[in-house]
This record gives sequence, structure tokens and C-alpha cells, in this order.
Amino acid sequence: MRFFVSAFFFLVLVFCTAAYDPLDPNGNVTIKWDIMSWTADGYVAVVTLNNFQMYRHIMSPGWTLGWTWAKKEVIWSMVGAQTTEQGDCSKFKGNIPHCCKKIPTVVDLLPGVPYNQQFTNCCKGGVVAAWGQDPTAAVSAFQLSVGLAGTSNKTVKLPKNFTLLGPGPGYTCGPAKVVPSTAFLTPDLRRKTQALMTWNVTCTYSQFLARKNPSCCVSFSSFYNDTITPCPSCACGCQNKNKCVKSDSKILQMKGINTPKKDNTPLLQCTHHMCPVRVHWHVKQNYKEYWRVKLAVTNFNYRMNYTLWSLVVQHPNLNNVTQVFSFDYKPLVPYESINDTGMFYGMKYYNDLLMEAGPYGNIQSEVLLQKDKNTFTFKQGWAFPRKVYFNGDECMLPPPDTYPHLPNSAPKSLLALSTLISSLIFLLISIW
Repeated sequence: MRFFVSAFFFLVLVFCTAAYDPLDPNGNVTIKWDIMSWTADGYVAVVTLNNFQMYRHIMSPGWTLGWTWAKKEVIWSMVGAQTTEQGDCSKFKGNIPHCCKKIPTVVDLLPGVPYNQQFTNCCKGGVVAAWGQDPTAAVSAFQLSVGLAGTSNKTVKLPKNFTLLGPGPGYTCGPAKVVPSTAFLTPDLRRKTQALMTWNVTCTYSQFLARKNPSCCVSFSSFYNDTITPCPSCACGCQNKNKCVKSDSKILQMKGINTPKKDNTPLLQCTHHMCPVRVHWHVKQNYKEYWRVKLAVTNFNYRMNYTLWSLVVQHPNLNNVTQVFSFDYKPLVPYESINDTGMFYGMKYYNDLLMEAGPYGNIQSEVLLQKDKNTFTFKQGWAFPRKVYFNGDECMLPPPDTYPHLPNSAPKSLLALSTLISSLIFLLISIW
């Protein structure tokens, strides 16, 4: 019994720790329900998804939202979204509901749907930007008419067991909680109205729940050492090793080979690390008061284009970024006293799309940083980042002892050998 109790608390601790992101402690996706009006057998509500995560967006094929009705509710109609299944509506005659399932699954509409099916902040294929990257695009919304539900604040029952896929697993949603009603301003800004009832659901992300292995890795190089430190072998797991494709394979010439699968299974280029994405950090030049870094991101997945990509780097000298040449940059300061984390992302209409694997499947930029004379040094790997995240997931870094070292910093084994030789020479001279 004691073993099971200990195991339970260990699992709870692991899941809670994994869901907490120290670089974005307040990041979450908040689902807000606003009841706007009552109907004969229910209500009309606006459901809004707000992505308050600083650097983790919901990419294509977009979000999928689900819940369990508390009673026998049905969805009469929807605007701006749709359920994936209608369910059994055979007991209805005349008007047939949009969805009769006890556990509906809702997805966003695609761009270009007819105007009468659109709603504010809808129809983006479920793609939602990160709050730190583009707050205006970090929201998605739809309207639904619910029947066989309560018609007052006292009789309405809140849905339960919310689930969010964004687009895969990783999000855990808490229970719905009634909050103060949302206030709205009329277009002329002269009148304030409010929802009849509002409840919120908060969903947090855990990389531990999303996948067993990392989805990216990091390699290093520098101008002062010819050695390139590669990504660790099987950094992202080698379960796809037998299904990978060589870069010169004729399979890549087949029509439709780059079409994404419904389950998002990757088609990876054969590499020793077997990661969909590699981030390379190259220390390019050293000036008297500045130093320059080249950042390159390479896509090894032949079935994935990364839209609205983001790259988060933790490095002590990011408090003195002077210029970023081909990416947009924003410092992330979750703790005001520490400024060592920054977010890089693509310039709109220029390189905000990381193409699928191939000759165009890479993006790069250079970063100029001003030295801090009191702390700056190239020794002991100081020039390399402490953590790297791509699209919100932490990448695997090489072991610290493999980082490119300065020419005058010999390996310990070589130093020990030179010390032994010097001692022997000194002893021979003394004897002589």
C-alpha cells in the first residue's frame, strides 16, 4: 500500500513539474464561454480560445477542442467552427441539430469559407499565434447555440472534462469555473454591455505528456576550433530509423510524398540524430567590444512546413543584444531581475515559414552581441547557450565536455601527460 501511495505522489509531482515552464511561468491557453442570450431551450454562447503562452503557438492542422455535456445538451448550430461528427440525432423531427454527441469534438473552419459561416477571429484552420509573437493573432473564437440546456444562471450546468489538442497531445485542462461576466464595449465606445454568464477553462502544456523524446536538437561550432560538435546520436529517438529517407533517394520525386498525414507521422531524412529540426549555433567572429553568432535552423521532415516558428534561447549575454539581422527578436523576462532569455522568430512574409526538408528547408540569421567586460569569456563553453527551445519544446544539447574548446585550453589527458613528462625530465636533470 505504501508503495502505491508513493508511486501516486511521484507521478503527480512529475506531471506538475513537467507542466510548469520556468521561462513562461504564466503561459496557458484559456477557454472562455460567454452566454450572450437565452433561447427557448438553452442559450447562445461565444467560445474564445486565448493563447497566453509567450512562445508556444498552435500550428497547422490547428486546435481540436472537446468536452462532456453535463446533461443531455445538443448543439443546434455553430458559426466559425464545426464538430467533426453529428452523432445520433434520430429522435429529432423537423429541425436537426448540428451535433447530438455527448462528447462533441470541435475544430476551426478553414480560411475562405462563406461569409455567413464566419465569426470574429475564426476560420484560420485552427492556427493560433503565441502571445509574445503576435497578440492580435493569439485568439480564436466561434459561436454555438446549445439546446436542451438550462435557461438561467441557476439551471445551466457547466460542461466537464475539457480536452485540447494543439494539434497533438500535451495540454491538460482544468475544470470549468464561473467567473465575473465579460464586459463588452459597443463600436462607438459609449455603451458597455456584459455576458449573461461566463466561465473559464485553463489548459497548460507539458512536453512530457506531448512526446517521449525531444523534437529538436542543437549542434555547435566556432571560429576558434575546427571541431564541430554535432547533435547527440538518436537525440530524438531512433524509432523512425527504418523509415527514414536518404537525401538523394528517388522516393522524394514521387508525387504527393510531401503531403502531411492525418496522424502527422513524419517522413524524416536519415541522420544520426533522427530529429525533425536541428538548431546550429556558430560563434562566428570576435571583436574588441562585440562578438557575432550565426543561427541556423534546418528542417529534416519532408512532410512538415513550420508556420509561425519560434526559437527561444537562454544565454547570459542576451541582455546585450545589439542587432539581429534576419530574424525578429524579443527579450523574454519572466523574472524582472534576470534578462538572459530571448525569442527569435521569422519576419512576416519573409522567413516566417520554415519549409519542408530539402534545399529550401532552412533559415538563418546572425546576432551581434556587446561584451560584458566584467563577465565575458570564451572559456568553458560560455559562448554557447544554456537552453534552446524550438516551437515551445526544449531541444537536446550536446554534452558540455564536447563543446568546442579554445586552442590554448588543452584536454585534461594531454595536460596530465605533459605534467608527467616535465616531472620525469626534471628528475633526470636532478639525478644527472
